[in-house]
Amino acid sequence: MPHKFRIRLVLGLALLGPVAVTHAAPDGLRPEATASSASVFPQPRDENGRFLNLAGEIERAGPGVTLPFFLRRIGKIWSGREAWTAPLFNDGSGLIKPPAEGTLRATWIGHATFLLQLPAGNVLTDPIWSERASPFSFVGPERLHAPGVALDSLPRIDAVVVSHNHYDHLDQPSLGEIARRNPEAIFVVGLGNAPLLVDAGVAPGRIRELGWGHATMHHGLTITVLPTQHWSQRWTGDHNEDLWASFSIADGEERIYFGGDSGYFKGYRAIGEHFGPFELAALPIGAYDPAEMMRPFHMNPEEAVQTARELRARRIVGMHFATFDLSDEAPAEPPRRLAKAARAAGYSEADAFVLQIGETRLLGGEPAVADADAGRKQPRR
Repeated sequence: MPHKFRIRLVLGLALLGPVAVTHAAPDGLRPEATASSASVFPQPRDENGRFLNLAGEIERAGPGVTLPFFLRRIGKIWSGREAWTAPLFNDGSGLIKPPAEGTLRATWIGHATFLLQLPAGNVLTDPIWSERASPFSFVGPERLHAPGVALDSLPRIDAVVVSHNHYDHLDQPSLGEIARRNPEAIFVVGLGNAPLLVDAGVAPGRIRELGWGHATMHHGLTITVLPTQHWSQRWTGDHNEDLWASFSIADGEERIYFGGDSGYFKGYRAIGEHFGPFELAALPIGAYDPAEMMRPFHMNPEEAVQTARELRARRIVGMHFATFDLSDEAPAEPPRRLAKAARAAGYSEADAFVLQIGETRLLGGEPAVADADAGRKQPRR
């Protein structure tokens, strides 16, 4: 085996799937939020100062599970994976005008990247336009679909939220280009992530680096950083040095929940009680197989529905599937399971859905919300 190919194979093995391994962040860059609320969640750390989940240290799968998984990932380099569906062509012309009061628009660009449009402003989530979720151009998970909207077709962006530092969520080339094109946009991240954005070309004064339960306001939007159950790492030695998060994005009484990347955990009920109800919850539904390895950190579609109920979300849109080949389940499986679980929990087809890549959906009105305890419908509070 040629030496160069062996290097690429080893790097690919390290970077494939949800195991993301980037450089250490420089010290001294901790921009403060322009506004914050008292945290309702603890911010646990271990004895070395590294962040922990609310449940504490979570045991990981052993080599008997992880090694066969990585070998299967290597096999996919040669065999490939069939794409889920053909993306739509979205030229962005319908995204320029803000949505009317009482409505919002959601456009799926792929993976965990949404353009969320509220009357007060436009928010991008975990933007990645790069061809690979990797620090390298030649190896690592490759896109199965082109982004649903080209970067130069986006409307003005007011805020960007980045849930954590894994390469399929924090993409430095995309962040740098978005910052250049949108000089008034702010970037909201969990504690410790600011240096990665500065390295990407985002000015420190535009970054809001917050702990769980704290908020910042910008152009009529209130963005609150909230817990998930996950982890962070971009290179060897920086495990859990940077905080992972989800977000409440509010325009007055209209709220959207962006779930980032997470396993199911008991904190969702507290989020729903303190920050809900949500008009829409964008929740991850992929990268769950094999369960022995993935379940602590990636929820399956059934868990996503349970999460939405506990968040008091009126609508669910699935994400984090079918863009990068990160796990063993087929790309078409997560949306099928989401639809079945959502119907069983009382969500209508219109209120629990996935979008085609590039699709935009206008949301508004007064649908019922699924009760978190009984799975029945109840009026909006």
